[in-house]
Amino acid sequence: MSQADDSIADALKLSRPAQRALAEAGIVTFADLAQWRRAAVAELHGVGPKSFVELDPAMKARGLDYKAA
Repeated sequence: MSQADDSIADALKLSRPAQRALAEAGIVTFADLAQWRRAAVAELHGVGPKSFVELDPAMKARGLDYKAA
């Protein structure tokens, strides 16, 4: 079962730049990601549209969403 405390790096096949950008921002788990606005995550250098193809469904599967604006 997918949990909010799952490691993003272990659960998804993101590009290395995206993995590094998330880790450098302190975003390690899906619960961490839920504390961020989607637009702010998109501004991280290395996180592009392809990253959200993986991130968005994974967040939804865990019953999570990005922080509201």
